Amino acid sequence: MLDRAGEQAASSPADINAEARPVTFRGAGFAPKAGRYSGWIALVLVLGLWQLAGSAGWVNPLFLPPPSAIALALWKLALSGALWNHVSASVVRIGAGWILGTMAGVAVGFAIGLSSLARGVGITFISALFPIPKIALLPLLILWLGIGEEPKIATIALGVFFSTAISVYSGVDAVPRNLIRMAQSFGVPFASIVRRVIWPGALPSILAGFRISASVALLLVVSAEMIGAQFGIGAFVLQAGNLMQTDQLLAGVVVLSLFGLAVGKLINLLETRLLHWR
Repeated sequence: MLDRAGEQAASSPADINAEARPVTFRGAGFAPKAGRYSGWIALVLVLGLWQLAGSAGWVNPLFLPPPSAIALALWKLALSGALWNHVSASVVRIGAGWILGTMAGVAVGFAIGLSSLARGVGITFISALFPIPKIALLPLLILWLGIGEEPKIATIALGVFFSTAISVYSGVDAVPRNLIRMAQSFGVPFASIVRRVIWPGALPSILAGFRISASVALLLVVSAEMIGAQFGIGAFVLQAGNLMQTDQLLAGVVVLSLFGLAVGKLINLLETRLLHWR
């Protein structure tokens, strides 16, 4: 019996080594990395198939013009100067509305995150007013502010305000409380805690809110310009659609897409610069 047990004990390490298999490390699954050229390759393939479908007559150009026709329409609009008139009008409205809404949203968001009184009042009003489509308030804003740029900018500012305020106070709430208590235990002043602990901790959520609010501003400016504007990308797209000029309509859509890409790139640069500590 002892000899048999000794043989089993002696053979166990060999059996374990024979059955052992290497296990692939899978920890990198939570650190995705964007391919350097994969997005551009996919875009070129889609545009190539789109152009092939249009050139071969598989798709009616009235319903879906090929990319070459859209590029030609953009070129003609740029040469005539009409493109710059529409783009400049939209950029001014988006810039003014986004800045006003962001400033108010950051102030209210921090107040809600830091004050019990502001939280009790602010969350109630935000919960009641946030679901309202802001473009539905444009006729009322025109009645209050008159026909001009003010109601369009106010509509954009309202949409940006609510998105920014929610992201800011959510970011403040997400700051680890043990860091705040540690700073308080060392006697750090309230203003220094906000500047050195709460602001850096809430900054990722705030920048994510900026990305969302920029998209909201783009949607609202197009809607507002479609309702009451002579110049602007929204007014241009609406006019091209009414005249069945689908190449110019899609040219306006391409301009909106490029504007969104530019804003996203700018926010990526801000994240790289301000969140380098992550």
